[in-house]
Amino acid sequence: MGKGYNAAIASNPYIVGSFACIGGGLFGLDISSMSGVLNNDAYKKTFGNPDPNIQGAIVAAMPAGSFGGALLVSYIADRIGRKKTIILSGLIWVIGSILQCASVDRGMLITGRVISGISVGIASAIVPLYQSEITAPSIRGRLVSLQQWSITWGILIQYFIQFGCSYIDGVASFRIPWGLQMIPAIVLSVGMLVFPESPRWLLDHQREAEALEVLADLHGKGNPKDELVQLEYKEIKQQVYFERTEGAKSYLDLLKPGVLHRVSLGASLQMWSQLTGMNIMMYYIIYVFQGAGLTGRRGNLIADSVQYVLNVAFTIPAILYIDKWGRRPMLLVGTLLMAFFLFLVGGLQGHFGGWGVVDQSRVWVIRGHESATKGIIVCSYLFVCSFAITMGPVSWTYPAEIFPMRVRAKAVSLSTASNWLFNFALAWAVPPGLSNIAYKTYFIFGSFNVAAFIHIFFMFPETAGCTLEEVEEVFVQGHTFTAWRVDRSVGRKTLEQAGEEPKGYAEDEKDAKF
Repeated sequence: MGKGYNAAIASNPYIVGSFACIGGGLFGLDISSMSGVLNNDAYKKTFGNPDPNIQGAIVAAMPAGSFGGALLVSYIADRIGRKKTIILSGLIWVIGSILQCASVDRGMLITGRVISGISVGIASAIVPLYQSEITAPSIRGRLVSLQQWSITWGILIQYFIQFGCSYIDGVASFRIPWGLQMIPAIVLSVGMLVFPESPRWLLDHQREAEALEVLADLHGKGNPKDELVQLEYKEIKQQVYFERTEGAKSYLDLLKPGVLHRVSLGASLQMWSQLTGMNIMMYYIIYVFQGAGLTGRRGNLIADSVQYVLNVAFTIPAILYIDKWGRRPMLLVGTLLMAFFLFLVGGLQGHFGGWGVVDQSRVWVIRGHESATKGIIVCSYLFVCSFAITMGPVSWTYPAEIFPMRVRAKAVSLSTASNWLFNFALAWAVPPGLSNIAYKTYFIFGSFNVAAFIHIFFMFPETAGCTLEEVEEVFVQGHTFTAWRVDRSVGRKTLEQAGEEPKGYAEDEKDAKF
């Protein structure tokens, strides 16, 4: 029987670590599939001219499904493996896209978005988990952060498809983009067939020979005696054995000392990533620029597209330097910058704006102040750049690397579910918020960023450069409220320090020798 994957592909860390990111791109596709139709007359007519509350519900249907999908990962990722879970997410997305493309009323559209959301929830939880378990520590942050980059590409590509199709008369203007969403999901599900399973999952299921073989192909050019391969193999094996002696894996393990703290960090970071206000700038950027006084469909679409291009471009430095800069500095700098730009947007809106009517809707809008309009657009761009280069990539990387093996799938799924819970709430709440409290909405999100800065400064230790097993040493140090005292060298081990394999573990595997 063959390996069940392509060894040549497995030997290239950037291919094996990045392909699954197509799953993140599905999230991006959904974001702009909605933002691109908000001023589409055919869309409005087909779905009964939804008011802010109804439109918020339609948008929120996807994160509602994603919440459920993320929680499902806690079961299926441990049961059937990381690889098969990713394949499943692509298949579910195809079903959701078909329903959206064929939608004739709000109910059918919402159903399709919920199903697509289940797919996105599964993918958003399992992809960073899979990446963190197959990549070398020195580039783990870089490769996991590709998840965020793929989201930005999904947003950008779908938005330009929407832009082009907006000049088509009739329902084809939104049905074509919704139908084309199926293509990357099909590529993901089919392509994953030639990728390896997580070696950590294999070891946890007593498939030691396969785990060592995968590690050798991933990090040792097929040589199972390579020093890094042996170091990882021994560390993983020791960790798995230790965790088995702790008892059965269950949700109660998430409440144990040393784990509950990390669960709170993972879930809260995903929460903060939503409360930064990035939702406003992605889902509802048309409303933001409309309130700034930017009128006309073409002008608005062009201004929006610039923002999406910046989102893609400014994620690149984070991908390249996340392992060098570290997680903490990026989060701290990012939250302060985002707070600053949101306060500026709110201040400009509040000082120069007033209630008016745009497209038969009552909105807070700036009229006759071109400099204020340009200022808001620039601040919006700078806000997006600040998120893209800091919080965006780290919010996926950090939760994927801080949990013990025995609870990793459950804890990552719970953290990601936190993301989708707040995504759902904000997707529904922002349109009514902008139509009722207007510019004050920006002050609320600016304050959230300040709160996030304080939380991160005191409670989030650095984890860059550690293997997943060495991260354990970081949290053993304690410093629950003094995270800045944890040195970046904590937990580093050599092959000799990794020691001998634990006695009594998987004796029937004969140490997985080739």
